[in-house]
Amino acid sequence: MRAFELRFRRPVPGGEPSGEGFALRWQGTAVMGIVNVTPDSFSDGGHFATAAAAIDAGLAMAAAGALLVDVGGESTRPGATPVPAHEELSRVLPVIEGLAAGEVAVSIDTSKPDVAREALSAGACLVNDVRGLRDPALRAVCAEAGAPAVLTHMQGTPETMQRAPSYGDVVEEVSTFLRRGAERALKEGIVDIIVDPGIGFGKRLEHNLALLRALPRLASGHPLLIGASRKQLIESLSGETAPTARDPGSLALHLHAAASGAAMVRAHDVAAHLQALRVWEGIGG
Repeated sequence: MRAFELRFRRPVPGGEPSGEGFALRWQGTAVMGIVNVTPDSFSDGGHFATAAAAIDAGLAMAAAGALLVDVGGESTRPGATPVPAHEELSRVLPVIEGLAAGEVAVSIDTSKPDVAREALSAGACLVNDVRGLRDPALRAVCAEAGAPAVLTHMQGTPETMQRAPSYGDVVEEVSTFLRRGAERALKEGIVDIIVDPGIGFGKRLEHNLALLRALPRLASGHPLLIGASRKQLIESLSGETAPTARDPGSLALHLHAAASGAAMVRAHDVAAHLQALRVWEGIGG
């Protein structure tokens, strides 16, 4: 199994001293658990009615073996509209504080510099930006805090991304965006980068399939994160319309990602993913 490392410039739950900072180290494909504290996320919107319920879910994911728990307070489903920073913060901060108190490594799923800054101060250790770190202020927040970041490819915004996505060569365009974005982020002082091709973010079925078939190429540079849990792509391939019933398809897709060199997958059902990955690895994956 391939070994991976994610560097930080400050202590992180589960991390080890590494040079001038700290690192999370793992072998094979790790799992990032999803905790959305939103009323309108496509799969689990409104599922966590209280911060306590969200904290309990995140603690359970960490206990099951999630390397990180990703907390989001703004939906990025197709057609979603932005929420004010103060509202996003009111949703995520109590959950981040509760998980950090439980020694859970937390990532904050946001594109807002102010939200990222407050979340990192509250105990988050990683910024997961689905808009690809395009905002220089967000890059500065990550650099100043000594926090690594996930750089995701998205064409357009959540509100517009699925209206008419178009590419000449989707694999070349996405890989170039990720490579250049990672180079810029590291040059500006962000300690480490994970890249994510953004399955379902401004992409039609044929674009998603082309990227999934090209994962070995995309996984040849920075650690690669794939987040396709319960997404529309699985309905397109399986016919299953209910997002919460798409976990078997999510497992199939994420095992393909693991076989293609992905460092991490982002999933709603953490325990099932870890069981599937352990079995797959055990038979020679």
